[in-house]
Amino acid sequence: MMNRFAVAVLFLGLAFLSTACGGSTPTAASSVSSVSIAGTAPSVGAAAQFTATATLSDGTTMDVTSLATWTSSDASVASVSTSGVVTGVAAGTAVVTATYSSVAGSLAVAES
Repeated sequence: MMNRFAVAVLFLGLAFLSTACGGSTPTAASSVSSVSIAGTAPSVGAAAQFTATATLSDGTTMDVTSLATWTSSDASVASVSTSGVVTGVAAGTAVVTATYSSVAGSLAVAES
């Protein structure tokens, strides 16, 4: 009898905590709608930190700079590190892309 009572109290306590901590029903995870990149092209020989922001399906935004996969369309013009640091290498134009959760955003970088 005591074990049933203890289980009932435990169950009610967990139910109370669940409700007190924000509700009893879980919500579906938001998916990534778009990724945007911000940054200013560095001069040849200089570097600049670019940032990537994901917009989620619920309208919220999230900084994904350190979570994104970064690439450059032409590393002989502008290289990009895994953390989003873009380095100007030579005159020309390259496209820097950040991909997060299979969604990509791009920004053209002109070096002179």
